[in-house]
Amino acid sequence: MARAMFIAWTFCAMLVSANLVHGNDIGVNWGTQASHPLHPSIVVGMLKDNGIKKVKLFDADSWTVSALAGSGIEVMVGIPNNQLKELADSYNKAKHWVKENVTKQMHDGGVDIRYIGVGNEPFLKSYNGSHLKTTFPALKNIQKAIDEAGFGDKIKATIPLNADVYDSPSNKPSDGNFRKDIQDLMVQIVKFLQEKKSPFLVNIYPFLSLYQNTDFPVEFAFIDGATPIQDKNVQYSNVFDANFDTLVWTLKKNGVGDLKIIVGEVGWPTDGNTYGNPKYAKKFYDGFLKKMGNKKGTPLKPGPMEVYLFGLLDEDMKSIEPGDFERHWGIFRYDGQPKFPIDFSGQGHTDKMPIGAKGVIYMESKWCVLKDDVKNMTEVGPEVDFACGNSDCTSLGYGSTCNRLDSRSNVSYAFNMYYQMQDQSVEACNFNGLAEMVKQNASKGSCLFPIQIVSAGERLSLAYGASIAAGLLLSLFTLL
Repeated sequence: MARAMFIAWTFCAMLVSANLVHGNDIGVNWGTQASHPLHPSIVVGMLKDNGIKKVKLFDADSWTVSALAGSGIEVMVGIPNNQLKELADSYNKAKHWVKENVTKQMHDGGVDIRYIGVGNEPFLKSYNGSHLKTTFPALKNIQKAIDEAGFGDKIKATIPLNADVYDSPSNKPSDGNFRKDIQDLMVQIVKFLQEKKSPFLVNIYPFLSLYQNTDFPVEFAFIDGATPIQDKNVQYSNVFDANFDTLVWTLKKNGVGDLKIIVGEVGWPTDGNTYGNPKYAKKFYDGFLKKMGNKKGTPLKPGPMEVYLFGLLDEDMKSIEPGDFERHWGIFRYDGQPKFPIDFSGQGHTDKMPIGAKGVIYMESKWCVLKDDVKNMTEVGPEVDFACGNSDCTSLGYGSTCNRLDSRSNVSYAFNMYYQMQDQSVEACNFNGLAEMVKQNASKGSCLFPIQIVSAGERLSLAYGASIAAGLLLSLFTLL
């Protein structure tokens, strides 16, 4: 009997662990730009349930970081771009930052901090050089402070960089090098990283190659299946490998060919664009995670890779200047529930759903919709403008999941998103008498009219909200 029970227990354990991460090379990005963030303890539980042992943060917020204490999860904390100048100008401020955000967490049962990300893609062309003079000095000050605090052997500072810091005039990896406008600066940085035994942290997005170029071959954005391109004696069947090896060539040409590379962000959005949907996201992750599970590496860097998937959760407060998809990178929805089957281990269990967040509390099952008796739709425009400008209507855009709603449902979707973001306040479902609250689920087909969660965090500001609605509304009201 005991043997039979042991066999049954072992079989159950195998079933539970089938979708967990095998090895320590896969991490996730945990962003928190959400109007109603999940409690950090719920998110940490979700990470542990799915066997994810590494997480990358975009700041060092103590509420979030402290929740990771004793979890066994390796952590990369971040320093936002708006803090770079003061950390570059003052070593004392860098020391204070390390004391408050690192040293306080380094105790028995504390947080296993391994990296500090200084800035976030600070050399993007769109920043027009705003951080060129502050990023490297901030990096040096933070690493010096880490060393002085006695953590230099364990904790390394680096810079999360977008892949646009290097390019190739021929689009072939072997012609890669740093961008001419930052060539000298990047050489100084990589020499410093090599000296300190810190990694080069790069964000690579195959989806953006597809999004930004209408002539880009679709299959080349995924892992394998595309017609290969030839570069010297090497063949590339996907843009991830080609992009990564462009960096390998770049580092080699600048005398640091042995510098460790970590992929800080890689993923696929599930909404907000024709190519951003769960089907394509699953296709990308199936191929990519299988590649990671096989420890295949790239043609120039075979073997295991350290990567952080982007991202863990949808974030309804992110800027949509790059595109509506920015709020839909999550493998899990805003409420921590999975969107599609995914096998973090890369072992072929591609039909298994990941484990969703536990203990999530939802608001009442109530929706805010356009009244049935509203006939004069000319009155609706300003109200929808207001609703979308102060909530998230990105799922209504072209190619998105709710793009095919009729005009009245479009309006109801906008009203409900504002209503939910305002914690289902009665005053938030008025819109000059055009709206009403209902208890019947207002969702239409595959278009979810969400119910908001009871958040443990304070809501963030929607200061930029009104400026992003105009473009969406132009397309929305062509239906009215």
